[in-house]
Amino acid sequence: MLSSGTRQILAIVAQPGAGKSTLAQALLAHYGDAVQVVPMDGFHLANSELERLGRRSRKGAPDTFDSAGFVNLLQRIKHQKPGDGAVYAPEFRRDIEEAIAGAIAVRASTPLVIIEGNYLLMDDAPWCQVREVVDDSWFLEVPDELRQARLLARHMQFGRSEQQALDWIASTDEPNAVRIAQTRKHASLCMPWH
Repeated sequence: MLSSGTRQILAIVAQPGAGKSTLAQALLAHYGDAVQVVPMDGFHLANSELERLGRRSRKGAPDTFDSAGFVNLLQRIKHQKPGDGAVYAPEFRRDIEEAIAGAIAVRASTPLVIIEGNYLLMDDAPWCQVREVVDDSWFLEVPDELRQARLLARHMQFGRSEQQALDWIASTDEPNAVRIAQTRKHASLCMPWH
């Protein structure tokens, strides 16, 4: 992808806790300035908006993101030309559970943009438009037990008790995981990952 001579967008997709961010960061570390990572999580709706909509208890579900905004950003990134200024993307910060606007600069000179997230291969609009923008998509296959153990550790690291974390996994993460698993058919590559 890096040798194509044109801007390429790679989507890394998987269920919650599968290691999408870990793989994306490893590719960034390996390829350096040739890569920029833009996580879908930067498009979480703000907690105040989730409260207003009555969706805070389901944060992480497809309708708790600004999916249209994410698609618009991807289209801007796809059509960015040499000499254009940076396109800025938001970044999600788990320590405050909020997105920070303009935290990621995508430079026109960067040949590979890696997007990573759960819903990048969904059939629902506007998520389905992501497939029209990306050049390649990888779906990470991870054993459920490993994913769930990672989720438990993550939720506890950021302040939930063990029971609160288990309840969140059962009520939010796993129903989302079932939906996400159904999108693997759209991936260019299904890749075992641990």
